[in-house]
Amino acid sequence: MRLLIVGTLEGYITAAGKIAMKRGAKVSHTDSIEGALNALRTAAGADLVMIDVKLDIATFIDSLKAERITIPVVACGIGTDAAAAVRAIRAGAKEYLPLPPNAELIAAVLEAVAEESHSIVCSDPAMLATLRLAEQVAPSDASVMITGESGTGKELMARFIHRKSRRSNEPFVAVNCAAIPENLLESELFGHEKGAFTGAVARRLGKFEEANNGTLLLDELSEMHPRLQAKLLRAIQEKEIDRIGSSQPVKVNVRLIATSNRNLEAEVRSGNFREDLYFRLNVFSVAIPSLRERPADIPMIAEHFLKKYAEANGLGDKRLTEDAMLMLKSHHWRGNVRELENTMHRAVLLSRGEEVGPEAIMLTSKLLAPEGSAQASIPSDSPVANPFAGPGGTVPAAPSQPQQPSAPLVVPPPGALPNSYGPPKGGKPGPYGMAANSSAAAAASAGTSGAGLAALIGRTVADVERDLILETLTHCLGNRTHAANILGISIRTLRNKLKQYGDEGRSVPTPGNDERATA
Repeated sequence: MRLLIVGTLEGYITAAGKIAMKRGAKVSHTDSIEGALNALRTAAGADLVMIDVKLDIATFIDSLKAERITIPVVACGIGTDAAAAVRAIRAGAKEYLPLPPNAELIAAVLEAVAEESHSIVCSDPAMLATLRLAEQVAPSDASVMITGESGTGKELMARFIHRKSRRSNEPFVAVNCAAIPENLLESELFGHEKGAFTGAVARRLGKFEEANNGTLLLDELSEMHPRLQAKLLRAIQEKEIDRIGSSQPVKVNVRLIATSNRNLEAEVRSGNFREDLYFRLNVFSVAIPSLRERPADIPMIAEHFLKKYAEANGLGDKRLTEDAMLMLKSHHWRGNVRELENTMHRAVLLSRGEEVGPEAIMLTSKLLAPEGSAQASIPSDSPVANPFAGPGGTVPAAPSQPQQPSAPLVVPPPGALPNSYGPPKGGKPGPYGMAANSSAAAAASAGTSGAGLAALIGRTVADVERDLILETLTHCLGNRTHAANILGISIRTLRNKLKQYGDEGRSVPTPGNDERATA
């Protein structure tokens, strides 16, 4: 944990620093906002900023946003000045700490920042074998390629390798290559000099220099543009980088870990990923099994998130009933651990009392369930299934109509992604969510192929594409990565489409909780 203290803190700098250092933090200090920005632009960096409430916190946070520096900011001031606390929070501070510093309060803040569940919860033999393999390679400096479906915990595995390595006391820096626009990713990785381009108000060290002597995680590497792949290859081979706008190379010593939820060998064959870079990074490969392949982990992970979100919402202890656990065990978990986490978060909020029963379990991805195992997204007895039921209800019951037998859902093997949206010729099974033998792509959602096809007549391809993308994103609860996988397009293409729809005034679902930090 690296703590940066900004300002005088009314003379309590020494006391606050000593408390933080006793808790294992590395503390640095600067008097001004400009000094803080300079410190954060360098390789030293920080994981948390404590700033004097008398300084211009709003300007400081705006500067951080302008330079794409993401870091939690905590304001500090004398006593419990409510007005100062409100101003600081409105300016963007995460918390307000009264001075003189309280040891337990500072410890709690440091723990909250450092904690973030970087531990891996598992008991299934398949996952334990993967952890043993990762632990075996961790002490070396070999590059590691971590593969697995979206939501399996690839970044957690990268942090596990870093903790078990000889570089564990050095920085661990993660870069999401899919979340940063292509024209900014080069600056983010390699840094830039002042004036190198519009908006480069000062020298900025990139992630390579920030991770010097430590570990650099390149998350979703398959989304990186081929031009940048060439520059990355040189950085790996020569162990030096060139900042944008500089003619002097900089030596770096980093251990690289890369992740991807795509089949990189297939990407190499299709020409989307450089073969030489693939072999440079894939010195050692760790494949994380999907949650479907490690069913013994489901109860343990579910209990972990149940406890976490019950505490976070101040709801006391809760426990899963046997019926609820059976629902979780029988679900297909296409979204893996991330989907399970979201499910348990919803269950905590919907449950009544200490027990979490089936009525509180809302399972997503109904159209992605394997044949014969599709489950309703909202149980009929869920508190949100019929909010007007009971005394005083105002919604009349829907007229009963004969139910048409639905066509079976066809799902390809794990890892296969759809590359088209319409059903293939000859009535063969279509991609995810497409009903077998349907006559139109809309048949699965429309219930009858004729009605679905009629709804498409007279509409442009662009209109149909837009509705498909937005409906899929809504179905995925705003999760861009999950939606892109379902649609069979890259995350970059999806983000460009969503930006276009937003500019047109369309309502675009907000990113899921796990993506907001990088969206």
